[in-house]
Amino acid sequence: MDTAISEARPGDLPEVLTLLRDADLPLEGVVEHFGQFLVARADEQVVGAAGLELYGEAALLRSVVVHAEWRGRRLGERVTEAALARARAKGIREVYLFTKTAAGFFPRFGFQRIPREAMNPAVKVSVQFQTCCTANEVSMALILG
Repeated sequence: MDTAISEARPGDLPEVLTLLRDADLPLEGVVEHFGQFLVARADEQVVGAAGLELYGEAALLRSVVVHAEWRGRRLGERVTEAALARARAKGIREVYLFTKTAAGFFPRFGFQRIPREAMNPAVKVSVQFQTCCTANEVSMALILG
């Protein structure tokens, strides 16, 4: 079955929240930033997602998730690439993220580990920085050309 990546529709929110819950990813801030989410669909089922939180010329990449049955098909790469393309199109110059389990996944896109304190101050107002993500999580940054 083929998949297509597109902007999330308001009706996709329950499926995305279920994917995030199943993957033990944070839900805080998703509703507020859902207008900047992309989803991967197989037929009409949401099988993957990635979101951006925009803060001026900086953004937080968040909620990169793939349904368990769809893992291993490079869908995570595709939704991440689509989210980064969207960031570039919006004039974003710096993209940041937090991860507990995928620190080995994001370097293929150019992300590098950074100290949490080195994040752009604009991103530090995000709910993920303030409440969800602990100092034990890996912080990463990508400077877009």
